[in-house]
Amino acid sequence: MAEAPEGGLHQGLQQRHLSMIAIGGVIGAGLFVGSSSIIGTVGPGAFLTYAVTGVLIIMVMRMLGEMAAANPSTGSFSDYARLALGDWAGFTVAWLYWYFWVIVVGFEAVAGAGLLQKWLPDVPLWAASLGLLLLMTATNLYSVRSFGEFEYWFAGIKVATIVVFLLLGCAYVFGLWPGHAMDFSNLTPAAGFLPNGVGAIFSGIVVVVFSMVGAEIATIAAAEAKDPERAVVKATRSVVVRILIFYIGSVFLLTVILPWDGLAPKQSPFVVAFERMGIAWAADLMNAVVLTAVLSCLNSGLYTASRMLFVLAGRREAPGGLTRTTRSGVPARAILASTLIGYLSVVAAYVSPDTVFLFLLNSSGAVILFVYLMIAVSQLVLRPRTPPERLRVKMWLYPVLTLLTIAGMVAVLVAMGFQDDTRSQILLSLASAAVVVVAWGLRRAVFGRSVAAAAE
Repeated sequence: MAEAPEGGLHQGLQQRHLSMIAIGGVIGAGLFVGSSSIIGTVGPGAFLTYAVTGVLIIMVMRMLGEMAAANPSTGSFSDYARLALGDWAGFTVAWLYWYFWVIVVGFEAVAGAGLLQKWLPDVPLWAASLGLLLLMTATNLYSVRSFGEFEYWFAGIKVATIVVFLLLGCAYVFGLWPGHAMDFSNLTPAAGFLPNGVGAIFSGIVVVVFSMVGAEIATIAAAEAKDPERAVVKATRSVVVRILIFYIGSVFLLTVILPWDGLAPKQSPFVVAFERMGIAWAADLMNAVVLTAVLSCLNSGLYTASRMLFVLAGRREAPGGLTRTTRSGVPARAILASTLIGYLSVVAAYVSPDTVFLFLLNSSGAVILFVYLMIAVSQLVLRPRTPPERLRVKMWLYPVLTLLTIAGMVAVLVAMGFQDDTRSQILLSLASAAVVVVAWGLRRAVFGRSVAAAAE
């Protein structure tokens, strides 16, 4: 494979790619399928859980947008953590984020294979997983533009599905649907608007926050766009509208159309809602859309992991050979190294689904919240150091909203420790973070000087 003489990434992404990548990172299988469990837990007021979680994500993206617009870089928030808190923070955030996404890549490959088996039941799960992983690896290896094009169309399908649902759902809810009068009675059932109490709104945040992960990818991809500052500004500003419309709007319609206690945990409420409207082919349609969402997550996860590994290698915090790029500006070695963990995860899912694979999932479960927390702390520290002319995007009501966001994320992490189904995730994720911090300490002890200074 020919190497690029300059050894750098190419600016092959366009503004339309960045916009769709921002959308694709927000809409995932967690909305299309996972929302059923939230509705069943919280009740008709489930959209309030999405609203509270959405506010947290919007705050984090606004802070990240402020830093990224002032200083676009491929390392994005790992570089900002390094600037704000030191080498240990940049090292820790980058490796934890890489670990989170390589595990997601393996998980999504297995999940996508499960969806494919509904149409191809004779294909073994491992073979289908391997096929999907190879497809997305090839896409990422070809060029950054091919990644952008795939993500553009994947995200477009998801957005189109949500828009169609919003239009049809509004017609159904407001009595514009043939044979159906306006009816909001499902919001006020006999058990009440919040049948499990106000606390259920906040307990659901732990699950919902993971379904909204990915909006930050746009700030990483912006470094490979032709106008990174403009791309970051547009992507971060649009997240607010997208979360409000796609998540809160669609979940609100779902709770109006469907009884809150009539959904199975792994059943797509969108399928049930479409069937309630009399659209019989909804199941096959949504299965295809969910598969698209899974492939989108797999595609963007592999891209993001490889770029983080590329940055780590450039900082001499990973093997230096991983910085080599092809003539098309693709860090092929970083992509293949990240893919390797995905392949191992697929093997683990086949050989030991209830032990090794489950351990991998749990050990990365809360990692993304650690990363978001570090983003907020970094912005809190860097804002006073940033020249006013570089602040093209500003965090609202700094530092009050920054501090409230930090407090909110800490509360979510503490809540995970008190819930039986998430306690193992927080404990194993803390162990993962501890391993990375210890690795940084050992590396520092061996080399005896600043990694950042060595890289420079």
